[in-house]
Amino acid sequence: MNTIMRKSVLGVAGLIVAGGMFAGPVGTMAAGPAESTTTAVAVRADKPDMGTLVPHGVQGEQSRIDLSDEQTKNVKAIIAATKKADMDERAAVVAIATALQESKLENLGHLGERNDHDSQGLFQQRPSSGWGTVEQITDPEYSTMAFLKGLKQVDGWQDMPLTKAAQTVQVSAYPFHYAQWEQQAADLVAEHWNS
Repeated sequence: MNTIMRKSVLGVAGLIVAGGMFAGPVGTMAAGPAESTTTAVAVRADKPDMGTLVPHGVQGEQSRIDLSDEQTKNVKAIIAATKKADMDERAAVVAIATALQESKLENLGHLGERNDHDSQGLFQQRPSSGWGTVEQITDPEYSTMAFLKGLKQVDGWQDMPLTKAAQTVQVSAYPFHYAQWEQQAADLVAEHWNS
């Protein structure tokens, strides 16, 4: 059952989100002009169901970190971008778990010798791989929308384990590391989706 109810804007009270889209294949995200669509999203007062957030159950040992105010702000930015992209809570869980693995939810700039090539931002996206400019990929909304655009291009991402969905977008040298953040990501979405 879909946990976000979508209805026509006419006669429906709710949060109206105007969304744009990115164009390009996975790994080559680029901002471009997009048709603006307007949809109404009914906001629930209750927390999302854990079965929706983690439909396959968490896989493997779980890691957890205490979040700073800045990291929590980035969680909220990822959730807001997910809603703007007209995607559901599960997409937010995948995005937050990915950002936990890639940056511990810190919007990282260039780290000099400690940098993985030119990876930056919450999702450690690379300008040289076509994810966008440094300014774009260090913008939490842009980087989340770019990640989600890649996720939308993964056939059946909703029905696959989180780590496989995330890895298909990210193409990491450590493909199984995303799963360890699934429970914390689900908890964060449950806590902040309606806040």
